[in-house]
Amino acid sequence: MVAVYGAYGHTGRFVVNELHRRGIPIILSGRDQVQLQIAGSVGRRTELRLASVESPREIDFAISGASAIVNCAGPFVDTAAPLVEAAIRARIPYVDIAAEQQSVLNVFEKFAEAARRAKIIVTPAMGFYGAFGDLLATATMHEWIEADGISIAVALDGWKPTRGTRKTGERNPGARLVLTNGTLKRMDPPPGSPWTFPEPFGSQQVVGLALSEMILISHHVRVPEVRMFLNQAPMRDLLNPATPAPVPSDELGRSSQVFVMDVVVRSGDRQRRTVARGRDIYAVTAPIAVEAVERIVNGRTKGVGVLAAGEVFDASGFLDSLQASYPGLDIFEASVE
Repeated sequence: MVAVYGAYGHTGRFVVNELHRRGIPIILSGRDQVQLQIAGSVGRRTELRLASVESPREIDFAISGASAIVNCAGPFVDTAAPLVEAAIRARIPYVDIAAEQQSVLNVFEKFAEAARRAKIIVTPAMGFYGAFGDLLATATMHEWIEADGISIAVALDGWKPTRGTRKTGERNPGARLVLTNGTLKRMDPPPGSPWTFPEPFGSQQVVGLALSEMILISHHVRVPEVRMFLNQAPMRDLLNPATPAPVPSDELGRSSQVFVMDVVVRSGDRQRRTVARGRDIYAVTAPIAVEAVERIVNGRTKGVGVLAAGEVFDASGFLDSLQASYPGLDIFEASVE
């Protein structure tokens, strides 16, 4: 049984549906009783447990009997720490879908030793932003044990942000952490320039971005520079308060949004490139998080403690499973030099 905190949020519902699809019984949890009951009314093999992150007693009850917890409730700077603490007390693995750098950094810095002592795995940022880029970069390296630079460029045909995304942005103002010269430094990301994506995007003007990929990759990959970019159109959508939330457009509840994630790893005069192309960045987060939970519970992992996706899982095998489980996802090696 897997506990999902924030089970009634936009991405939380995708996670719950993915657990249902895989036949995994679920504990639905969160602080809103009405929304929790609505989420439970359409589920099977579920329990409802009302809990606030401000109450350790309620959270302990919410996850009792669970084999793992998935935290889908942002802003994660508010929810991650109390839920990781509860997971450590219960000695069960913890997964979240944070894109927030500060939350992910806090989890690594505050809970690494406690998670090792409890002999559990804690994997933050198991979503489209965070683990997906880390896994793609790790798989792209193949046998390389270090690299000179990693670039992750994302293209979206648009971005209709959820209420949770907007709240997260409000709770995380200021300069971001950028991996440069082998050190995480708080600074604005370097400016972007034109980037040629695979179809359907082609040449796009991109802007610098810094999210939880910086924290994850720097934790286990020997690389001095990581750069991340996003094309300009979705950034304009995100900054526009009038942009509406996403709406379902297929039988899986996914929006019509199309994404490409283009990862380039450089070592000397050699370069490798892997591309992932698919639909709906919120929906694809669900199989990423649930695949992580299944692999952890089944012992298909490396190590214990607070670990990045690329160091705790077999990156290539994980991506193969993800591609097989998510309709329309295409992951391919674009070039080897």
